[in-house]
Amino acid sequence: MSHQTNAPNELQPETDALAADVQPRTEDKLIQLQTLLAEADQTRVCSFLAEQSDIETAHLLASFPSHDRARIWVCVPDDLKGEVLAEVGEDVRTALMLDMAPAELSDLTKDLDAQDIAEILETAEPEVKEAVIESLDDSMREQVQVLHAYDEDAVGRYMDPNTVNVKSDVTLETVQRYIRIKGLLDERSQEFMVTDKENRLVGAFSLVDLVKNPQETQVADVMYQSESLLDEMDVHDAAVVLRSKGLRFVPVVNAEGLLVGQLNIDNIMEITREDADSTLLGMSGVRDDEELFAPIMTSAKSRGIWLGINLATAFLAAYVIGQFEAVLSQVVALAVLMPVVASMGGIAGSQTLTVIIRGLAMGQIGGNNRWWLFNKELWVGAANGLVWALVVGAIAQLWFANWTVSLVITLAIVINMTVANVSGIAIPLILKRMKIDPALSGAVILTTVTDVVGFLSFLGLATLLLLH
Repeated sequence: MSHQTNAPNELQPETDALAADVQPRTEDKLIQLQTLLAEADQTRVCSFLAEQSDIETAHLLASFPSHDRARIWVCVPDDLKGEVLAEVGEDVRTALMLDMAPAELSDLTKDLDAQDIAEILETAEPEVKEAVIESLDDSMREQVQVLHAYDEDAVGRYMDPNTVNVKSDVTLETVQRYIRIKGLLDERSQEFMVTDKENRLVGAFSLVDLVKNPQETQVADVMYQSESLLDEMDVHDAAVVLRSKGLRFVPVVNAEGLLVGQLNIDNIMEITREDADSTLLGMSGVRDDEELFAPIMTSAKSRGIWLGINLATAFLAAYVIGQFEAVLSQVVALAVLMPVVASMGGIAGSQTLTVIIRGLAMGQIGGNNRWWLFNKELWVGAANGLVWALVVGAIAQLWFANWTVSLVITLAIVINMTVANVSGIAIPLILKRMKIDPALSGAVILTTVTDVVGFLSFLGLATLLLLH
């Protein structure tokens, strides 16, 4: 038997009622801390924070501007500071560690596991990082260095390098005795891994198997073939696999089949949350690691880039409009109705884009179902386009009493909404093929397509039907 400790965590499901109850209490704590800081009562601030968990404290730190965080940080209990550093976002952590000496950081991380230490050190200055790693014991230093050796999005970067693994030819009684002596069993332990003498993964068995079977039973009789992940696999793809199969735990092996760690439900939830945050922010052109209370200039710079890109696409749409100056100058109704065409296409395309990006994130799109979805969105766009085009056409007729103008906008909306739906699926799939995050740039490209196609079809049809 070998000891690399830790087993996966048990997921605790939350009901809607519980989630609804947690939110007000979290907000109440935020307001309470705001009041204490406003009263400049540092003693009560420290007493308040002494009652909070590491997760609650991290949430509170992220909910204040930087000038208040310093006052909060000094009141965080010393035995909790390391765990809090591991929980907060990268920007908050960097600011808190800005003037922290290597010896102080070493002291804060001495009781943390390798994953937390590795995450904290990612934001440390090189000399501080080196000093902290040197202060670790040999086993912990090796684990941290192993985690840092992987690419940023590799499974190995997220895995827990600590495992409890045993040999198949020992009895369950021997396993229990070994676990008790080493103190390996805790409230999170659920699965144990079975390896051969070269440390290759051969199977797994659960805590339930350990306690419900006769103690003289051998591990080989209760173990099962376990799913495993390659340590170099993209972690987002790995999360899709685990979610789709309902797995709470999976061993991680290298190319030679040697056990190197485990990915558990905590890791999966973290990856899923990061994916969701990145998608939500990316679709608005916001840097996915931008925090809510980032400095003004930091936020302005990160968002300004995408505003500039959007401006360039807006000028492209304006150029298209400029090519139809003659028809616009003669028919005022066209200028009034023109935004309707672009708006309807933009909304239709955004709906499809959101659904497709979600499908890609969940691993539901692949192989020949792309063509089925393409065909579906083509007809959805045409059907909705026809219905709403007739509605808009009728309104235009009542408004301007011009059948030609009504026909132009009716046809333009059908064309633009159909193209928008098709673009909503084509753009993210093409970007994915090019290894570009669809959430980050898909919305900008889609807006350009719907604006250009909308104006081109509307004004082009108007030129053909009204000026000829």
